[in-house]
Amino acid sequence: MTSLDKPTHDAGQSPPGGGREDDGRAHDSRAVTEAALFEAFGGIRGMVETVLPGLIFVTIFTINKDLHFSAIAALAVSVVMLVVRLLRKDTVKHAFSGVFGVAFGVVFAMFTGNAKDFYLPGMLYTLGLALAYIVTTLAGVPLIGLMLGPVFKENLSWRTRNPGRKKAYAKASWAWGLILLAKCAILFPLYWWADTTQLGWILVILKIPPFLLAVWLTWVFLAKAPPPIDVFAEMEAAEKAEEAAKAEREGAAAENGEPAAGRHRRG
Repeated sequence: MTSLDKPTHDAGQSPPGGGREDDGRAHDSRAVTEAALFEAFGGIRGMVETVLPGLIFVTIFTINKDLHFSAIAALAVSVVMLVVRLLRKDTVKHAFSGVFGVAFGVVFAMFTGNAKDFYLPGMLYTLGLALAYIVTTLAGVPLIGLMLGPVFKENLSWRTRNPGRKKAYAKASWAWGLILLAKCAILFPLYWWADTTQLGWILVILKIPPFLLAVWLTWVFLAKAPPPIDVFAEMEAAEKAEEAAKAEREGAAAENGEPAAGRHRRG
């Protein structure tokens, strides 16, 4: 086993002081969880960037039924939001994903001539993501853990060293998978039966509430889980300990009149 795989007996256990120290650590853990989720899922700005292109498309299409103008306007809004992030030197991963998602929808709708196909790539992505959450959880590597592990600086240590966190990640991944499947169960029948404006407005309505529910459940599960194991801090501590031990050996060798590089072999 490597140092990252060895079980730790104190992961998630309360320190011997108890009392206020426990409360302080629990509060810190919740604060870290909130900040990590906010970063990982883009926060309010990320939600706006997710909703706005679809809102622009369905609003314009509802007014004038012009597929080309609606699609180009939605894509232009996505590009503008990406450019603003680049100019501000902000994180662009959410904006990039938004631009690509809208671009696929525009290309697909233009190719088929069916305005409803603007939404189809995003719906298929949602279905694929739902299945990914469920399959990875069944495989013992829940997707939420793979996504949030680096954010919490624990990488994959939760898999073997922190069973409480692995269980929380599994619950969160099940929540995301089932919520997204429920969303797909509403949208795909509407794709066949509803018209473009009905599908578009329902899609806009269903953008944020399921997302917020899944994020809230993730926060609930992780806030009750043991704190993450900071593997980066452990590696830094191990490096410092090794350097200190090396310096101590060299100091002892110098006191004994031996070369710093090491002791001579004895014949």
